[in-house]
Amino acid sequence: MTTHAPTHRTTYREVLAEPRFRVLFLARSVAITADSLRISAFSVLVFATTASPLLSAVAFGAGFLPQLFGSVLLGPLADRLPPRALIAGGYLLEAVAALALASLPLSVAADLALVALVAVVTPVFHGASGRLVARWLTGDAYVLGRSLNGMASSVAQLAGLAVGGAAVAALGTRQALAVGAALHLTAAVAVRLGLPRLDPDGAPAGSLAKAGLRGTAALLGARHPRRLLLAQWLPGAATAGAEALIVAYAGQRHFAPGTYALLMACLPAGMLVGALVVGRLVRPPVRERLVAPLAAVMGLPLLAFAADPGAGASAALLLCAGTGFAYALGLQRAFLDAVPDANQGQAFGLLSSGTMTLQGLGPACFGVLATAAGTGAAMAAAGAATLATACWIATWHTANPS
Repeated sequence: MTTHAPTHRTTYREVLAEPRFRVLFLARSVAITADSLRISAFSVLVFATTASPLLSAVAFGAGFLPQLFGSVLLGPLADRLPPRALIAGGYLLEAVAALALASLPLSVAADLALVALVAVVTPVFHGASGRLVARWLTGDAYVLGRSLNGMASSVAQLAGLAVGGAAVAALGTRQALAVGAALHLTAAVAVRLGLPRLDPDGAPAGSLAKAGLRGTAALLGARHPRRLLLAQWLPGAATAGAEALIVAYAGQRHFAPGTYALLMACLPAGMLVGALVVGRLVRPPVRERLVAPLAAVMGLPLLAFAADPGAGASAALLLCAGTGFAYALGLQRAFLDAVPDANQGQAFGLLSSGTMTLQGLGPACFGVLATAAGTGAAMAAAGAATLATACWIATWHTANPS
């Protein structure tokens, strides 16, 4: 079903006034902090155990790619199982896995397999959470609810990296992983105690894998949902490729020690600014018209890295590029309208898993390019890819699918 964009501009205060969304929002923020802590501490643990940069990199990304398989094969569970139990159980599973990494004398291969196994089911409880947000927030409140989740994700990832670094330095890697387990347990308890018991919405039974494959094929086979998914996946994947090269770029340009950390903070800081300004000050119909221009803002500043800018200019460029992430606000209503009610959970799971998978592949692709052409050129290429996606988005109108 397609509807016109609402003209009423909701406030973030009104969104957070919904108590059930507030519980989900806070629990998700704690869980993302725990995820970020676990990723960094586990990567350090694997490197300390093996002295292998490759295995350390695999440990960093072990929770990304398996999510796509889980979304395809298990996605319908997000529509079939009671959402409170599903979300709380997912966070509890994350806690148990982090505790196992912290305490059990497993091999590196077994540790990696455990992380990958948990990643397979992650899209299921992410999809259930997205479905609840769509149920409890309507109109522009839904768009701003998604915006708040995106902003919280940026802040929580930075917090997780900071807490993880401090915990590893003060306690050691395994104890830091135990801290992550405690945070995930906190999120599980908050969901279990803070949300009402809800029954699933009556999604059809039958073979789970077949239903997952059919649902994924339906989403990717229909033109409008497919292009809305790609529009949300591709710019972030390219920008993640540029972000992954910041450390190497700062090193090759011989910036002052610690400058890379400042540069890495500029993108999420820009994301926060863009989301606040566009979400709070721009009316819903205008947001939808600004999708392509804002996506272009993500890519255009990165083109300047072909000229190898200095530290100050690099920070300004990355901050500006980050503001363009607000383009996604103009796609939220259209994506919700394009998804059948019975498959909302699977659709949100596919959106989340596709985002994580492509943001895991983007750094690898542009990293290979950086090896051949240099980091500045590769970052500029990431900007060009983002700009190309913005031009493609400009050829269709999200509010009027055909």
